[in-house]
Amino acid sequence: MRSNYLFTSESVSEGHPDKVSDQISDSIVDLFLSKDPEARIACETLTTTQLVVLAGEIRCKGVYEDGAWAPGAQEEIEVAVRNTVREIGYEQDGFHWETLRFENNLHGQSAHIAQGVDAARNKDEGAGDQGMMFGFACDETPDLMPATLYYSHKILESMAADRHSGAAPFLEPDAKSQVTLRFENGVPAAATAIVVSTQHAPGYDTGDKEAELHAYVKKVVADIIPAALLSDATVYHINPTGSFEIGGPDGDAGLTGRKIIVDTYGGASPHGGGAFSGKDPTKVDRSAAYVTRYLAKNIVAAGLAKRCTIQVAYAIGVSEPLSLYVDTHGTGSVADDLLETAVATVAKAKLGGLTPRGIRVGLGLNKPIYKRTAAYGHFGRTPDGDYFPWERTDLVDALKAALA
Repeated sequence: MRSNYLFTSESVSEGHPDKVSDQISDSIVDLFLSKDPEARIACETLTTTQLVVLAGEIRCKGVYEDGAWAPGAQEEIEVAVRNTVREIGYEQDGFHWETLRFENNLHGQSAHIAQGVDAARNKDEGAGDQGMMFGFACDETPDLMPATLYYSHKILESMAADRHSGAAPFLEPDAKSQVTLRFENGVPAAATAIVVSTQHAPGYDTGDKEAELHAYVKKVVADIIPAALLSDATVYHINPTGSFEIGGPDGDAGLTGRKIIVDTYGGASPHGGGAFSGKDPTKVDRSAAYVTRYLAKNIVAAGLAKRCTIQVAYAIGVSEPLSLYVDTHGTGSVADDLLETAVATVAKAKLGGLTPRGIRVGLGLNKPIYKRTAAYGHFGRTPDGDYFPWERTDLVDALKAALA
């Protein structure tokens, strides 16, 4: 593993068109789970100029049963969609929560998929699809996340908070950030480049108003990134194309699931390829990615490694994972194969195993907790009641005991 290098991660704001789509999809997941904790949802969203389209497969008591919509259900879905767009802040001619056109093309879940996933008399609940999922943690930040991604997220979160509060009225919802750090001996030593592109009000691309916007962005960066990492040598690229008035779904179409690296570890870890948003927790693309983060974070929090990657793999309709892999990248205090055994033991004792049922019951995932995950990353967040349970570090003692 290299110790001296440059590394870069990016983030996108809640107003980025792909993130608008993710938040809409997860608002539907939350709506359905609030009605039926055992609901099945695979909801994809397309956003473009004055248009939102939903498509996918569903099953939900009180909403969609026996091939038919319950009275008022479709209207409730449309309200959830428009409210999500309104909360993000889109009231533009090219994309307005109140006047956009909405299409709902959700339909019933395939019976052939359902028979593989649902539990039966002599069959446990199976995985909702095949695939491999990864979890990761490292000790670069207090949240045990890659520093480049952590700072990229925090810059945009701060800007969004200022936009919503009115502290930065010249900001519009769409924005992107990118942070490049130089690592020395495996530790962040300097921020070499910062990129921020933000949609803005008219006139903030020239003269004094442009200077005001640039000064504002630099202040946000200085508030987020430690002063020891910033210097006169740090290169800033702020709205490098010049103007950014046309943005959001009006400037570029958005789709659910197109920001999977932003959602996870900013490129610091492998990714199995499956997106999270729009999926209920029987889909292991989502739930297994959460549980592997949970386990990797607890390994690092326990001081058993400075860096940890965990992979699991599943077959559709099969409950037990096909494989479990732990890699501490040469930073572990115990052998990786011993960690694999400890992880399996602790997961069995504390969650009921790494089966789809064990994960979703053990972590309490059958709840309307997903819309908040759909912007600024699914990981590195603060556990808050039912929200972000995979960010808890309550397995530390159990992992240590399993290795004793």
